[in-house]
Amino acid sequence: MPQYLVANYLPDNFDPSTVSKTMMEEIHALNREMIAAGVRKFACGISPAGSAKTLRAQPDGKVLVTDGPYLETKEHIGGFWILEAADLDEALAWAKKAAIACDVAGEVRELLFFPALEGATK
Repeated sequence: MPQYLVANYLPDNFDPSTVSKTMMEEIHALNREMIAAGVRKFACGISPAGSAKTLRAQPDGKVLVTDGPYLETKEHIGGFWILEAADLDEALAWAKKAAIACDVAGEVRELLFFPALEGATK
């Protein structure tokens, strides 16, 4: 069964202390509902974009590490769920509930798993 990333967006100036008890209860209720339905594989929030590090391979074979997210934007991913759903429509139905519970925009993407190449090591 396909797996989907359901991510929510937060403004760069998001202050976690503004999250209400009601919102946390709604998010926990949604998590319980997802678990009961057997779709939730993993969920969590992530640290603010300001603590992110971006890595870019350079032509000389070295890797450049810079502070912050790699996109120029005023929003960043604030948390996510990994869901196992029958199809995109089912994942979108859960994402709609997440958008309501978290009161923020977000996105859904199917996770891509590629088979290991013959002779590849772990």
